[in-house]
Amino acid sequence: MSMQKKIIKNWQPLTIAALVMICSGMFVKLIEKTSLSDSENLPNSNSISQTTPTATPEITPTTTPEITPNSSIVEERISYGNKILVKQEETGAPNADFQAAKAKGIEQIVAGNHALAISEFEEAIQKYRNAPETLIYLNNAKVQDLNPYTIAVVVPIGSKTNGALEILRGVAQAQNEVNEAGGIKGVPLKVLIANDDDKTDIAGQIASELVKNTDALGVIGHFASDATLAAKEEYNAGQLVAISPVSTSVALSDSSPYVFRTVPNDAIAAKALAEYMVTKLKKQKAAVIYNSQSKYSQSLKSKFIEEVLARGGQVDTDLEFDLSDSNFSARKSVEQAIAKGTQVLMLAANTDMLDKALLVIQANKKRLNLLGGDSFYAPKILEDGGDAAVGLVVGVAWHIDANPGSSFSRKSQELWQGKVNWRTAMSYDAAQALIAALGRDPSPTRASVKQALSAANFSGNGASGTIKFLSSGDRNSSMQLVEVRPSKSPGNGYEFVPVP
Repeated sequence: MSMQKKIIKNWQPLTIAALVMICSGMFVKLIEKTSLSDSENLPNSNSISQTTPTATPEITPTTTPEITPNSSIVEERISYGNKILVKQEETGAPNADFQAAKAKGIEQIVAGNHALAISEFEEAIQKYRNAPETLIYLNNAKVQDLNPYTIAVVVPIGSKTNGALEILRGVAQAQNEVNEAGGIKGVPLKVLIANDDDKTDIAGQIASELVKNTDALGVIGHFASDATLAAKEEYNAGQLVAISPVSTSVALSDSSPYVFRTVPNDAIAAKALAEYMVTKLKKQKAAVIYNSQSKYSQSLKSKFIEEVLARGGQVDTDLEFDLSDSNFSARKSVEQAIAKGTQVLMLAANTDMLDKALLVIQANKKRLNLLGGDSFYAPKILEDGGDAAVGLVVGVAWHIDANPGSSFSRKSQELWQGKVNWRTAMSYDAAQALIAALGRDPSPTRASVKQALSAANFSGNGASGTIKFLSSGDRNSSMQLVEVRPSKSPGNGYEFVPVP
C-alpha cells in the first residue's frame, strides 16, 4: 500500500491523536502559568527565633522563592512593613495572638492607614516582646509621614533565621533609641528589611534593587563574606555605602571605597587565637579544619597559619583538612593529626559546615585543644557538641558578660527580655555608624554619608565602644575570646563564657 493510501485510511485516528496532544500541551501551560502566579504572591518567610544566643534552638529553614535577573520576586524580598518576611519571630510554639495583630498591622500599612498600623503593631509587641521585625515596622509606621531618612538591612532570613534575627535586634534597637530621642537632628529613621538568603546571586540582585531606591542612604549587610563580596560591585556602581556587621574575610579589606564593617577582620581573630595557643596553652603544633569553598574559611585558615608560624609554631601542609573534600573523614582527620604530634585543632569552618565540624569535635573526644572562628559561636555547638565541645575557645567581636555594665547591655536585655550576642552588638554599631554619618550633614546624601564614614575624624558610639574605620574600611578593634563550659545554671547545659 502506498504512503498516500495509508494516510487516507488512517486520517481519523491521526487527527484525534493530534488534537489530544495539542489540548494536553495547552493544559500543561495553563497549570504552569497558574503555579507561577501563585508562587509570586507568596510572602517570604522563615521560622523560629530565639532570645538568648546561648540557648537558641537550631531550626529547619523554610524555602524562599528563587529569583532570576529582573524578577519581580526581588521586590517580594524587601519590606518596610508592607509584607511579613519572618514568618515566626517567636521562640518555640507560635503565638497566635501576636501573629494576628502583626498581620493586621501589615494590612493597615498596605492600606495606608498608618495610625491603625501603629495600634496593631503595638498590640503585637505587647503579646510578644522579642520581635525585632515587628518593632522595625512599628517605628516605620510612626515616621512614614514625616519624611524620614531611610537605610536598609540585608539579612539571611530564608537560610539562617537565627542569625537574621540577631542582626535585626541590633538595628531595631538603634532605630528605636534614635527615634525616641527625637531623631537625627529632628529627622526620624526608617529601616527597610531585605532577605538575600545568604546567597551570592540573590545578594547582588538585592543590592541592585536597593541602589535603585533613591531614598536609601546606606545599607547594613550582608551576612557571609561571600555575599558581601558579591554585592559590592552594585554598591560601587550606585555609590551606596554598605556596612557589614558580621563579614570578616580579609578579602573585603580595601575591596571597595563603599564597603565598611564593624566586626574585626579575620587577621585580628587569627592573631588572638594564635597568641592564645602559643602563650596561654603553650602549644606549638596545630592542624586546621576549613572549607576551601568559603572565602571566610579560607581567610581565617590562612591568617591563623601565618600567625602561628610567626610565633614559632607549626602547621604542616598535610594537616590542613578540607571539609568540602568528598573524601573528608572527621575520624581519620583527627587520628592523622594525633599521629603526627598535633596538639591543637583549629576549626575554621563557615556556618554552612558546622554539622561536619561537629563530627570533628565528637571524634576528637577532648584529646586535642580546640580553637574556633566566630561561626562556632552558635547554639548548635552547645547543644550538639555537648561535653565534647567543653574547652573549645572561640574568637568573637563582643560578649555581653565581658561588658555587663555597658548601657547597651542593660538596654538590650530590657528591650529583648534576654541576653544578646556579638552579632546584635555589631549590627547595633553598624546602625549607629550610619546614624552618626547622617547627622554630619543637614541634608545628607549617599555621597555625604560615604565622606563622613571615610573621614579621619569620624567616630560613633557603639555597643563595643567608639566606632572608627581605617582607610581599608575595616574597624580597628580587638577580639574577645570565649570558652565553652558547663552552665552555672543547673539544667541549662553549656554556655560560652569570656576568657580572662
